[in-house]
Formats: sequence, structure tokens, C-alpha cells
Amino acid sequence: MRPHFNHWPRRVPHALTLLDTSLWDNLATSARRYPAKAALQFFGSSITYRELADGAERLAAHLHAAGVRKGDRVMLLMQNLPQLVMAHFAILRANAVVVPVNPMNLAQELEHYITDGSIKLAFTTADLADELVKASNALPAGQGLQQMVVTQLGEYLPPQAQREPIPDVWQAWLTTERAVPVLNGGEVVLWKQALACSAPAPALEVGPQDMSVLPYTSGTTGLPKGCVHTHSSIMFNTVASAVWGSGCSENVTLAVIPMFHITGMVSMMHSSIYVGATMVLMPRWDRELAGRLISQYKVTNWTNIPTMVIDLFASPNFKQFDLSSLTYIGGGGAAMPQAVAQRLFEEYGLRYQEGYGLTETAAPSHNNPPEKAKQQCLGVPFIGTDSRVIDPDTLQEVPVGEQGEIMVCGPQVFSGYWRNEAATRAAFVQIDGKRFFRTGDLGRMDEEGYFFITDRLKRMINASGFKVWPAEVEVLMFRHPAIQEACVISAKDAYRGETVKAVVVLRQDYKGKVSEEDITAWCRDNMAAYKVPRLVTFVDALPKSGSGKVMWRLLQEAQTAPA
Repeated sequence: MRPHFNHWPRRVPHALTLLDTSLWDNLATSARRYPAKAALQFFGSSITYRELADGAERLAAHLHAAGVRKGDRVMLLMQNLPQLVMAHFAILRANAVVVPVNPMNLAQELEHYITDGSIKLAFTTADLADELVKASNALPAGQGLQQMVVTQLGEYLPPQAQREPIPDVWQAWLTTERAVPVLNGGEVVLWKQALACSAPAPALEVGPQDMSVLPYTSGTTGLPKGCVHTHSSIMFNTVASAVWGSGCSENVTLAVIPMFHITGMVSMMHSSIYVGATMVLMPRWDRELAGRLISQYKVTNWTNIPTMVIDLFASPNFKQFDLSSLTYIGGGGAAMPQAVAQRLFEEYGLRYQEGYGLTETAAPSHNNPPEKAKQQCLGVPFIGTDSRVIDPDTLQEVPVGEQGEIMVCGPQVFSGYWRNEAATRAAFVQIDGKRFFRTGDLGRMDEEGYFFITDRLKRMINASGFKVWPAEVEVLMFRHPAIQEACVISAKDAYRGETVKAVVVLRQDYKGKVSEEDITAWCRDNMAAYKVPRLVTFVDALPKSGSGKVMWRLLQEAQTAPA
């Protein structure tokens, strides 16, 4: 028996019986059980489970009438809004596949999702529609979108008199009605039009082994890769997250981590819908609003990234917030500082539960038992999960305390990379007759079976929980006419933990004519904000190996070496 079972919560089973239903069934079941219960709260607007399910059925009917069939991929490009939840389940109800995309992506990045996923229909908000249309219109005829369903951000805001206070900086963003752009070779349909579809919804044909979600993850090769998740793999961590966190219908969840991201989608949104909980939606992070919503709605569950907790504690109004309703607080993406975790425990009796997971593992593959959580630790293998620390060369398990590659086998692990057999083959190994996913993270396991990250095999920068893959940033930077070569590395950052730095070689005829600030400004216009290099350094040449490969590790080591 693995040592971590000595510290396993007694209330939690070691494994779960897999559900033989689709993800849509979770919303349909909660709508039958709690038709009048609030599924979503949004600035004073309450959307019930029945309203959410009915809206999703209408949108599914629209998708079917528009030609969407079983297995077709549909893009979902939105912030945390009621429309995102409704559209997500509508796509599943239409027997299609949700392709969640980060709304921070710009046109050049969006082109890849459209073409790689062969996407013909997308849901988005009016503030993002221009960028998505720009991406689609730039593609060759026949490769772009055929239809875009566009919603105004404030579509579900209540009348002004019943509206809860919106942060000043969001007022114009959330309340402004925006004109919709023209989609070449396709049509733009308004949300209300799609929702008014009177055609019947299609028969539900999908089951556990059908593809449900295609989230994209980047890596060492530059362009993002789609991770094929079935209804079963997402369902497993949906249920397991609820069981681990003592989920029930009386939970009130602060839904602030992005639901386009695997953790927000699975451990927060899907788990909440599965148990019939209420989600209090925050479309972006704002510490004053977070404190007010936790106090007002008696929030019980808050999954976050540690920088959110740090920021909330730093609020000058912190003493006015009532956090006493919280029974669960945890997350991942970055280590929680020990002093902050200690303050949470001393003031509120809350143990911050750090976890670990990847897009490929549908969020958690490891989590800390709440009864015995260790700080700055990944935790123990999650329910039903076998995880080992393996020598990446010999594929033998290393002794306790020694470094190796963390590998994961479990029902939540993805099937493979979308249309990329070579990457799929490289991502999996057979150990003891079981198929293990290679995380690319180096770590160790202590004598009690807890896992700790020590380093990365893959090049990756973790900036406030956002994963930035240097190769992807480099590919985008090479489009700048002045850049001859670029190498992206991480630099320490007091707030973000890590930030993005670009070491750039300029073309000869641009030297002295382009500044570091010019490069940063161009990057802001051409890539998602979290990927933009905050630091740019010009050099005459990048270090190269004998085969001509850029030796990025030398630059990284020079950056992290003590001054």
C-alpha cells in the first residue's frame, strides 16, 4: 500500500465508481431536483437551475439547426459570465465538443484554434468579437468561421435599481452595448436570437467515451495542442472534486478563477453543477468585490490562485469583510507563501489546500488532505490516481526523497493530443502494464507519500498561475520584422512569482532604430497580455550548440544566478 493512505481522509473513498452518463446529465438532474434554486448569482441577477437548463436546451437547438453535429468542435471565448455556463452546457447538449479559449488571446493566436480544431461556430462576447472576426477573416476562404453567436456582456445584468454595485473600472466594460462586426463568408447571430430558437433540441447521443472538451495546452513545440477529454475523464474529476471537498447542494462557490481554464471548468463549474450548488460569478478579479461577495453571499467554497488571497489580505478594507462562512479554500498554479497560509489558519481555522494538476489531467492529479495539509506541497495522489516519481531515462521508480519525473495514471487523464500522434506517443509510457502520463515536471516524494516539485523538464514560466510557454511566445515574436532571433526565459517577479523575459537579436538594419519598449508594445498588440515579455534585452548573438540550437538553459541560468 502506498504510504499516503496512512494520511487519507477517512470520509473519502480510495476510488470511485465511474458514472455511466454524460456531463449534460448533471445539469439536467440538478434542474429536476432544484428547479427554483439559484445556480448562478451575477450582480443581483439570479439564474435558477431550470432557467439555466432551459436556456442551454434552446441554444443546443440553435446549434443543431446551424448544422452542428456529434463530435463537432465549438469555440467558447468568454470571461466568467452566466452566458459562458449556459453556452458550455448547450454545446454538450448538442452532442458537440467545447473548445474553451482564453479571452486574452489576440487574432494571430485565435487563428490557430480555428484551423487546428476545424471550428465553424463560436460563442463569444461583443467586446471580443472584433478580434475573433479579425482572426477568421484573415484565414483562406473556407477555413474561417461560418457562424458566430455574440452576446453583450451585460445581457444578464438586472435593471439598474436591483443591480449590485459594479466596480468603477468595470462599469463601461460590462454595461456598454457594442456593435457586432461583419464575418466574411459567415453570419453573426445575436445571443437573444439563438436563445429564441423554436426548433427541437437534438436527441442526446453522447456517452462516457465520447469527446466532451478540447482545451488547448502549449509546450516545447510552440503552437498549442488540443487535449482530448471524454465525458468520462471530465466527469471523474467533477465527482472526485466534490467528494474530496465535501460538496453538497448548500455550497456557495465564489467563481472567480477562469472557467476557460481546466481548474475553473472542472473543479469549480462542473462540480458545482453536479452537486446543485450556487456559483457567485466574478468575471475578473477585484479584491474589494471578492471580499464583499464572500461576506454577502456567505460563500463556503473558494478555489483560487494564491496571489488572490495575498491581494485580498492587502486590502485596506480587509477588516470589514466577513470570511467566517468559508469552509474550503485552496488552489494551485503557484506556491502559497507560508506566512499567508499561517494567517488563514490562525484567523479563520482554514488550511489552504494546495493541489496540482494539468490540462491533460482535467485539473487535480494531486491534492493535500485537509486534515493533514503540507505547505508548498503538491499533496498526495488524488482519488483513484496512481502517481510515481520515475527516472525519466530508465523508467524505474526512484527511491523516496530522490528526484525524478512525476508521472500520473488515472481515470481523469486525457486520451491524447488532438490530431498529433507523435506528441501523444511521447507523452505516455507503460509501467507495470499501466499507461502513465509524463507530466514533464521533476519532483520528489517524501516518506509519507506527499509530492513536491523540484524543477521542470519542460520550458515553462508560471506567472501568477498563468502558464507561459516560451516556444509559443518566440513563434509570435519572430513575426516582428526587426527580430532576427529571440529566446524567452523566466525572470523572478515579486508579485507574479515569475515573469517573462525576452533576449532578442535585432536584424542589422533595425539596430538603433527599435527600442526594447517598441518590442514590448508590439507584443502587447499581438499576443495575450500574460505572455507579453515584461523585460526585453538586446544582445549581439544567442548562445548556440554545435548543432545550431539556441542554448536557452545558459541564458536561464545566467538570469537566475545570484548577483
